[in-house]
Amino acid sequence: MKEQLIILDGGMGTDLQHSGLKPGENPAVYGMTHAAEIRDIHMKYIKKGTNCIYTNTFGASGNKLKGSGYSVDEVVQRNVETAVEAVRLMREQGRECMVALDVGPLGELLEPLGTLPFEEAYRAYAEIVEAGEKAGADLVVFETFTDLYEMKAAVLAAKEHSNLPIWSTMSFEANGRTFLGTSAAAMALTLEGLGVAALGINCSLGPKEILPIAESMMEWTNLPMIIKPNAGLPDPRTGKYDITAVEFAEEMVPFLEKGVGIVGGCCGTNTDFIRALSHKSSHYNPAGRIPKSRNGVCSAGSVAEYGKLNIIGERINPTGKKKLQQALRDGDMDYIKKLAVEQYESGAQILDVNVGAPGVDEVALMPKVIQAVQSVTDIPLQLDSVDPEVLRAGLRVVNGRPIVNSVNGERERLDSVLPLVADYGTAVLGLAMDEDGIPEDAEGRIQVAERILREADRYGIPREDVIVDCLTLTVSAQQEQARETLRAVRRIHDEFGLHCALGVSNISFGLPMRRYITTSFLTQAMGAGLDFPIVNINEKAIRDAVAAFRVLSGEDADSGNYIRDYAAEEAERKAKLKAAKENKSDAGGTGKGVTGSGVSGAKSDSKEDPLQAAVIKGLEQETREITKKLLLQEEAMSIISERIIPALDKVGALYESGEFFLPQLLNAATAACAGLDLIKKEIAASGTRQVSKGRIILATVEGDIHDIGKNIVKVVLENYGYDVLDLGRDVPVQTVVDAAVENDVYLIGLSALMTTTVPAMKATIDALREAGHPCKIMVGGAVMTPEYAEEIGADYYSKDAQGAVAIAKEVLG
Repeated sequence: MKEQLIILDGGMGTDLQHSGLKPGENPAVYGMTHAAEIRDIHMKYIKKGTNCIYTNTFGASGNKLKGSGYSVDEVVQRNVETAVEAVRLMREQGRECMVALDVGPLGELLEPLGTLPFEEAYRAYAEIVEAGEKAGADLVVFETFTDLYEMKAAVLAAKEHSNLPIWSTMSFEANGRTFLGTSAAAMALTLEGLGVAALGINCSLGPKEILPIAESMMEWTNLPMIIKPNAGLPDPRTGKYDITAVEFAEEMVPFLEKGVGIVGGCCGTNTDFIRALSHKSSHYNPAGRIPKSRNGVCSAGSVAEYGKLNIIGERINPTGKKKLQQALRDGDMDYIKKLAVEQYESGAQILDVNVGAPGVDEVALMPKVIQAVQSVTDIPLQLDSVDPEVLRAGLRVVNGRPIVNSVNGERERLDSVLPLVADYGTAVLGLAMDEDGIPEDAEGRIQVAERILREADRYGIPREDVIVDCLTLTVSAQQEQARETLRAVRRIHDEFGLHCALGVSNISFGLPMRRYITTSFLTQAMGAGLDFPIVNINEKAIRDAVAAFRVLSGEDADSGNYIRDYAAEEAERKAKLKAAKENKSDAGGTGKGVTGSGVSGAKSDSKEDPLQAAVIKGLEQETREITKKLLLQEEAMSIISERIIPALDKVGALYESGEFFLPQLLNAATAACAGLDLIKKEIAASGTRQVSKGRIILATVEGDIHDIGKNIVKVVLENYGYDVLDLGRDVPVQTVVDAAVENDVYLIGLSALMTTTVPAMKATIDALREAGHPCKIMVGGAVMTPEYAEEIGADYYSKDAQGAVAIAKEVLG
């Protein structure tokens, strides 16, 4: 694939609409009774230059086929066989073509954001892939995903239930992130690690909008790149896209020039687009692709890049921590979430996760802790365990590309853990010790590091993904070992070019004023080449040493971060000095110097409301506990209006500014719900009538089967105090009208994702107006614009959930 240009087909949905597919009808089911039409579409693409067609199976998952009368196996087999037949017929005419089993997302949010368990999603994809391979597909392509976690479930299912090569493409917004916040870098690192054969971007945007996102992605992967854009952006009035076939082909040239080797079209494109693209691309060769320049470990949204100092937070490790041990035994995930948030806010780039407390089932507990930590933080994880089965359980569900902290120079450990590292494509941290314990000198530790490196190479683990922990021993007991550790770090970094880690805090155990020893050792180690320090980043002395080192090493360009973080501290210090001088000069007087400085007052005013902080951080249990205490002191409704609602408003503002993404928005809403549930019970127990802010109807319009966006809007509106009557998806026009009239609802929210179902939205609005019901109507969805909302008679256009809240406040108060 790296040397042959592969031309994909265009938008199957576009072609099927012209063949008679009805709005809202599942194309995969349509293929059961219109196989000849599907076959002809495939053949037309092959004639126009396509050498890899996608099967008509995008919506062939079990949940999307409910009520169709067909099984997954039946639908996948029929549609794949149709594609295989088209290829056979074209082969007789001298044209070769591959068949890609096309698989789309399930349309449900996975836990912890939603209710769909990871393993259930995994089984759904396994069912599709097994059927596709049996029917004769040459490869499987997972496309149009926005959730990296769901993509991981799909890729693992394909790896473990078939021998098919795997392609993966995700859909990005113009801001360079998917709807759920996945970055291009995180996608590339995670999926290349999992072993996909090619990856890239499809749908959502046109070629021009996708280009900068693709350029970013190519910095992080050497895999063949897939680019399958829409025909520009759609006009919701007509459903037509805004560039022609010739323009599309011209806008694809920059991708071809950069060595992109797999190209095609998505929504709005047809055989004319592919013919123009095939003609335009005939002189390009993907073999000239520039190799990737960056690497690292990642979560779904952030990367800890190699070559930079990456701080690993050490606190989610129960060794010597009785409170954490008890929390692990009790399943107290909120305590663990709090530890994660504290370290994240203090500046950790990676979090160590170790669940090895006495009396716990580590295999069952590790996935739960990982999901809890990743529900409130978006940074990479280090999975820390001596048990390969615990690591396997964690690697299965972790979102992103983690570090595995488990091996040392022992043969048994290397042979049990390195295969896992290779299979899941992670980085690995190895301890410089073996069966004989920790070598006394630097040379002995270097020899163990060389052994780990050789074994990693044998399993196909790249050198740059190997991190060596040269081991920190307690200086109070083995004073000379501090020097040997530093020597080992310097040589492993300089001579072998490997990353180095150290559990820094061990150095000062048993000594008074430990922070002085710890901070000095950390500074020396970073100067020697330590780039993955494992520390308690909550300690200010540690944070200060790290910030200063980043300036001195040149990583903090122009001291920008240092100035940002310490300017306020410096100003406060000077203000306190000034206040002290004024107070001294005013001795025996009125003391106006201190009061006049405003320092203490400013500090008090800036203190964050604990309930608001818990909501914003998504800490359910903490929100619940704080609310319980507040209910003893304050009126229930004032807690809602003065604390919870402002917290949600702040989260909404962060979401709008791009600082927060959908996971943080939903986590905050869930935390708020924990407090609101208590308040509702208190109101009910007091006999006071709970006052709702008003009722709102939400519905995805007739013919449209997409409702993730609507479901998100519902969660957020409910947490602002509105009662939501959710009519579901594919809702007939008259059902909306009847529900509005019968329930006396004055705000209706309509959603449409597909251009073909926008007319149903207009029909619903017209019917509501004709019924004479005095309601306001807000509309939203991927194909909607403010201009078109006005044209079809809507009162409001809502871009997202936070926009819906603003509209609800205006209409209902």
